[in-house]
Amino acid sequence: MKEKPFSPYQIVTNAIMIIWTILIVLPFLLLFMSSITQEQVLVSNGYSFFPKELSLDSYKYILRSGGTILRSYGVSILVTVVGTLINIILSALMAYPLSVKNLPGRNIMMFFVFFTMLFNGGMVPSYIVWSNWFGIKDTIFAQLLPNLLLSAWNVMMIRTYFQTSIPDTLYEAAQIDGATQFRVFRSIVLPLGKPILVTMGTFAGLAYWNDWTNGLYYISKDKTLYNVQNLLNQMVQNIQYLSQSSDANMAAAASTIPTTGVQMAIAFVAILPIMLIFPYFSKYYTKGIALGAVKG
Repeated sequence: MKEKPFSPYQIVTNAIMIIWTILIVLPFLLLFMSSITQEQVLVSNGYSFFPKELSLDSYKYILRSGGTILRSYGVSILVTVVGTLINIILSALMAYPLSVKNLPGRNIMMFFVFFTMLFNGGMVPSYIVWSNWFGIKDTIFAQLLPNLLLSAWNVMMIRTYFQTSIPDTLYEAAQIDGATQFRVFRSIVLPLGKPILVTMGTFAGLAYWNDWTNGLYYISKDKTLYNVQNLLNQMVQNIQYLSQSSDANMAAAASTIPTTGVQMAIAFVAILPIMLIFPYFSKYYTKGIALGAVKG
């Protein structure tokens, strides 16, 4: 069977997507090439896709921390997995009742959810509440609870998806069969809501993985609770401190550290796991955003 030739529209669309993909990939490629460029070449010639001299000194500096960076990766993975699961569970449990059209007080509840997107107490009151009342400072809960555990945006997106993408007839049939609300939620809402749940879970996972403010604000003594972002940020600060020190020995030690290359390597190490995992969820991400936002 003879294949149909590509139409001009398809050719233009494919060309645009190829160019767009290249523009997305190039910065990450430049980041990686800069991280394996010899420090003197990087300083004198700047960033390049084809450096004159290659060096792994930046990664060697990071790996010298040994178990420290592995422990930080463990903290990041634990917090990201647990935090994402709790975030999705809480968001879905809150979004489902709000999607029920005849729920008493539904509009008032939606107002309170939306209100939190516009106003908050600020950093200082939040710090006092979490530190003094909940006592999470210098505990693993400091990386888990503040700011990221529940998002009003996630709740509204999931509610919109439940409300517009799951037929009311399914709810009515389940009620006729005597199903409880929890049974409806478990057997109908969760399976049919998988695209939006995975999409919002991706957002929550990215937020947890990239977060460094919780560790900065709430962890001051127990450095073993640092995640990857906190550890790598501390490495950058240590390098800057050594390079700016008036002590001759410290300055000499700093001169041997590939400062610029280490910063590039740190950025690449931090983003690498997300780059590897994200493609597996892309199909849910696209479908969830399309149905949850466009229909809303």
